[in-house]
Amino acid sequence: MIDLTAPAAAAADISEIFSAIDAAPASIWITVRDEAAVRADADAVAGRVRAGEHLPLAGLAFAVKDNIDVAGLPTTAGHPAFSRIADRDATVVERLLSAGAILIGKTNMDQFATGLVGTRSPYGVVTSSLDPERVAGGSSSGSGAAVGHALVDFSLGTDTAGSGRVPAAFNGILGIKPTLGLLPLDGVVPASPSYDTVSVFAADLSIAALVMREVVGPSPSDPKSRSWSAAARHAAPSRPTIAVPDRTSLASLSPAALSAFDTAIARLEAMGAQVRTIDLAPFLATAALLYGGGLVSERAWSYGEFLAQHPESADPSVATIATAAMTVEGIAVIDAQQAVARAKLHAENVLAGTDALLIPTAPIHPTVAEVAADPIRVNSTVGTFTNFVNLMDMAAVAVPLGLVPGVGAFGISFVVPAFHDQVALDLAARFLDEAPVTTATGDTATTGYDIDGVEVAVFGAHMAGEPLNPQLQALGARFVRSIRTAAHFRMLLVEGEVERPAVVRSTDGAELPGELWRMSPLALSSLLQSIAAPLALGEIELADGSSTIGFTASVDLTQPDITECGGWRAFRASSTIPAAV
Repeated sequence: MIDLTAPAAAAADISEIFSAIDAAPASIWITVRDEAAVRADADAVAGRVRAGEHLPLAGLAFAVKDNIDVAGLPTTAGHPAFSRIADRDATVVERLLSAGAILIGKTNMDQFATGLVGTRSPYGVVTSSLDPERVAGGSSSGSGAAVGHALVDFSLGTDTAGSGRVPAAFNGILGIKPTLGLLPLDGVVPASPSYDTVSVFAADLSIAALVMREVVGPSPSDPKSRSWSAAARHAAPSRPTIAVPDRTSLASLSPAALSAFDTAIARLEAMGAQVRTIDLAPFLATAALLYGGGLVSERAWSYGEFLAQHPESADPSVATIATAAMTVEGIAVIDAQQAVARAKLHAENVLAGTDALLIPTAPIHPTVAEVAADPIRVNSTVGTFTNFVNLMDMAAVAVPLGLVPGVGAFGISFVVPAFHDQVALDLAARFLDEAPVTTATGDTATTGYDIDGVEVAVFGAHMAGEPLNPQLQALGARFVRSIRTAAHFRMLLVEGEVERPAVVRSTDGAELPGELWRMSPLALSSLLQSIAAPLALGEIELADGSSTIGFTASVDLTQPDITECGGWRAFRASSTIPAAV
């Protein structure tokens, strides 16, 4: 993070970044910006902060995978003959710069984002920041290594088959692969356009989440970009149900890797998660369709003709894939698409009632020599657990577990249905138990997306720890903050199987404590259906002068009045029920 409080401090931090770049492997980068240009950008951001602009990413240094456009810099996609100077920033880059992030350069990658190893580039092999004998993972190899070597605070990658997750595991960092379409792809060189997404790497989950908040959202220039669904979940439940593969599905893991995975499962169970074992074989069979069926034709559409015309500097493995893709017939494409549709339905049924699927990010961490000896097979093995995720329109967060003796770097991924991205973030945050990061603007970086939703005030049995709170958690609701009503409300007791308070307007009321929860519009609709008379939802004015939707009631004032108890929890702690009025 670049200190923007004084020009000298910023210059010193930038100088330190460039010294670290000089000391790190040169193959991480394809283009590094001039140090003076970076200093000028830092000065400009500092000026914007002084002028009163709120810049959530102010002072954060970042790198961009070289298939993502940056105005004035070349985009190579890992092939020198493809190089062209971009005339505008990709939308994701534009959003980062607008939020105060400072670009350092563009990173190396497997050519045309085709590979999971980081060796398929004429710009050099990228090795792991944790073990230089082993690969950095791809295709976002340089972006993963740049964060792993602490050269930048975060970086952008892309992910089609696992390129935003494998480098995270192999470099001991976090990788966020969002729901397809949440991050616009205009200004990004396509690989397999139906299944591509921009991804984010960072050493701290809170920084990665902060970055995601700034780049999420549709773009008018990207017809496939998407807004948050009305069913988007806003939080993981406190006691989640996690699906894990059965032993047969984990056959590609070595005993040491399997032990590390089991340790991660045990950690989740100790945190209160319930674990359900599933057969992952149908998921793995779907994964094979990305390169082994008609879907590979998308690679031909993206760059097949270019490679045929420019064989110079073409990576042999990428050229082999492109050549085969050019021969795919239309009926094979439809066959594969139908197989994916069936697989998505199967996944929905198998994962029903669970909050996430936990899988190893990669079964092996190969050495550079192992990849060179058998590039196609080793790459395929690396993608065992990643290839199906985008095909099934799922999101994931890759979490590192560090070095495992005899294995190399190892990690896990929390995989969730589309638009359940926040659930994966929450589970990763609980697993890591990281301290929040304070940004250069003094803000605390949290791990929450800014998802469109509805805030609902609750004052009784739906509050945290109370009997009906699981209803909110099951709907994916997220706790926002504690609140107090304005002073013109009273609290009456509604007796029944589950005692509940009724908050009603009165001329001689009190400030009543409660909680504010945010949920999706669809969740609110479900909540309404569960509310029985006399409770209802209506406008509640709060002590801070704002108003929100909240639990109120239409009751007569003969109900027991518990206002003087000072709120629902205080009443519950009391053994005395006031007499009815």
